Amino acid sequence: MITGVVTPDREASVQLTVHSATGLETMIAAVIDTGFDGSLSLTSAVISSLGLPWRGRGRALLADGSESVFDIFEATVDWDGQRRRVAVDQVETLPLIGMALLEGYELTIQVRASGSVSIRPLP
Repeated sequence: MITGVVTPDREASVQLTVHSATGLETMIAAVIDTGFDGSLSLTSAVISSLGLPWRGRGRALLADGSESVFDIFEATVDWDGQRRRVAVDQVETLPLIGMALLEGYELTIQVRASGSVSIRPLP
């Protein structure tokens, strides 16, 4: 099980360790975004500091109707006690966890400041 907390800004957040192929790692606080269908997003600064390998370009339709084009990289994350290889979208916002990373899990959020966040595997 993965646990986290709801921030004072009402964002469900969990700590996540991100690894590069060369052994570098960093701990991030990532916000869960159920409107994001990818796995993980990170800023260019974090991607650069880890030296993540580039894998391609992606396109996304944003909530305001505009389209965004971004680079996609690859990383490994510690997820529910195992290492999991994921695609990382480069965006200049808070790190986000998307629905692709949550697939196969149940997400429970106590929506209040300091409320608990839990992510459990589905049977």
